[in-house]
Amino acid sequence: MTEFSTLGLSEPIMQALALKDYGQPTPIQAQAIPLVLEGRDLLGIAQTGTGKTAAFMLPSIDRLVQSNKRPQPRTCRMLVLAPTRELAGQIAENAKAYSRFAHLSVATVFGGTSINKNKNDVARGVDVLVATPGRLLDLIEQGFLTLRNVEVLVLDEADQMLDLGFIHALKAIVKLLPSKRQTLFFSATMPKSIKELADRFLTDPAEVAVTPVASTAERVEQFATFVNQTEKQALLTIALREGFSTNKMDRVLVFTRTKHGADRVVRLLGGNGIAANAIHGNKSQPQRERALGQFRSGEVKILVATDVAARGIDIPGVSHVINFELPNVPEQYVHRIGRTARAGADGMAIAFCADDERAYLKGIEKLTKQKVEIVPLPDGFLAESDRIRTSRVMPAQAPKGHAARGTGGGEDRERNRVRRPKSRKPNFGSSGAPKTNRAKRRASAGRK
Repeated sequence: MTEFSTLGLSEPIMQALALKDYGQPTPIQAQAIPLVLEGRDLLGIAQTGTGKTAAFMLPSIDRLVQSNKRPQPRTCRMLVLAPTRELAGQIAENAKAYSRFAHLSVATVFGGTSINKNKNDVARGVDVLVATPGRLLDLIEQGFLTLRNVEVLVLDEADQMLDLGFIHALKAIVKLLPSKRQTLFFSATMPKSIKELADRFLTDPAEVAVTPVASTAERVEQFATFVNQTEKQALLTIALREGFSTNKMDRVLVFTRTKHGADRVVRLLGGNGIAANAIHGNKSQPQRERALGQFRSGEVKILVATDVAARGIDIPGVSHVINFELPNVPEQYVHRIGRTARAGADGMAIAFCADDERAYLKGIEKLTKQKVEIVPLPDGFLAESDRIRTSRVMPAQAPKGHAARGTGGGEDRERNRVRRPKSRKPNFGSSGAPKTNRAKRRASAGRK
């Protein structure tokens, strides 16, 4: 079997790998590392959880060390672009660990954090910069960063960048990069739009694919239940109570399509005595980090998320993924259920499918070339559904410790970076009609 020692990595890298207790390289690492060390551009097709970060970071660190340069002020030598803050933070943590004995500087730049801190982090120059596209362009446009000295560019989870609307930001960034550079491009899927984007960034790339396009995790059992949209909350409550009472569930990741839907699910679960947190683009960075920390530690074992959490978040012990709402993009289903059955563990994916989502389910089965097993509604479902439908759960009933709805500049604001005007909603009086200036004067005269 292939060993890391046979891939051509330097001694400082091998020391870092020994500290992390890495054994054999994964297939993507074994194939990609020698190509990156040769200086080739690379197009990699691989799902999350396959070891992509080490595949591009380990050889890139070696190349940075060998070039024996120091970063100039307000520049970076290696730029890694990621679609979400969580993924960017995770990549940076790994980069720091891998470069421990190479003595390279690592910094992150993404929304939801202080832009002044970002400015300070890049002021002296940085070897490895991990960034989301929106905040990166903010710094460049304000003159606090230039990309003229980038030696290595990495695009990670490129297909999600397009899903999140970063295409225009990526086109702007590529124009600012030097033509002489090494580019490493990774995506879990390869639709036509991603191939066109790769052609824009890459020059004569080597190609590495370690899993079939859009394949699902082999160890994930997949099930679906047909249920009315209005009765999904009852089904979720029954499933969670049964799963945790019988110790069949450890940590559960619940996916919704919208941010407000995620908050509503958390509120209703809290009203039924089930603790959960939400994570989505409207949450501030501290709220997101706190929710992930409590989920990772097991303090709160249910995390309700939008697709912002579907990629690149390595949370151990996720036994179940529940698609409270099916994604309208089939590829997102693959990324969602990839959060379970990690590191050789088993996992289960359950989908709640309403009538208007049946087409989504068919699209998923067509993409993955797998039939999802249909299971009936559980015993006692109608009674639980009636109870939840007739009860009103107010936000104040949610258990303490739940993160409040955030205001901290999420991916939506980072993508658009457009300030919305303040509301022009008129000041309605008791009659329901807007008070004109004349009406206000009459009211004032009456009081006098």
